Amino acid sequence: MVNYQDISIALAGVCQTASLVQQLAHNGYTSEEYLKYSFSSLLATQPETTLDVYDNNLNHLKLGFETILSQFGGSQGKIDTEIGRYWVGVLALSQKLSKNPQAKQELAKRLETLIHQRTFYENDGDLLNEQMIANMANIYSECISPLGARIKVLGVPNYLSQPHIQNSIRASLLAGIRAGILWQQVGGSRWQLFFSRKKILATAQSLYSSL
Repeated sequence: MVNYQDISIALAGVCQTASLVQQLAHNGYTSEEYLKYSFSSLLATQPETTLDVYDNNLNHLKLGFETILSQFGGSQGKIDTEIGRYWVGVLALSQKLSKNPQAKQELAKRLETLIHQRTFYENDGDLLNEQMIANMANIYSECISPLGARIKVLGVPNYLSQPHIQNSIRASLLAGIRAGILWQQVGGSRWQLFFSRKKILATAQSLYSSL
């Protein structure tokens, strides 16, 4: 039986990172709060539930649910094709990763290393530390980019040329891949995005309304 709640939670994780990428590329900044929530999902390697990936807190995915409601025709506004291209691209890369055992194994090893690296930083292993973000960006560049179907990010050239912004975007995309893999694990599939769109939208709306 399809669990649309888990599917919607995972998809919110994907869509949240798509919004973060767009904001970074166009504004040069985004919500540090949601960046941290998305980055922390990379450290959740043994969750007991889908929501555990996001600290068992739906509020950590508020931006993601807002993005789903907008993208799927909800009341949050018009569809943003740029954000749509990002989350669709993330799902496509996630599927490529799932079909590549060697890449999956390497990614798992790199994420374990990331968890250990976190202990070197103060303030609860601040995930927004520049070096931590650079480490996450390197994982994306070395484990995900070689899979092909690269995601072309549009934005303000002045921002896109800054190393910290580049790293933050890649780290966000890596968190999106994490959510994309989760989406597949809980039964998400591309056909649902077409044939079960209303059900996903209704579930996301219900979860969002509970916040």
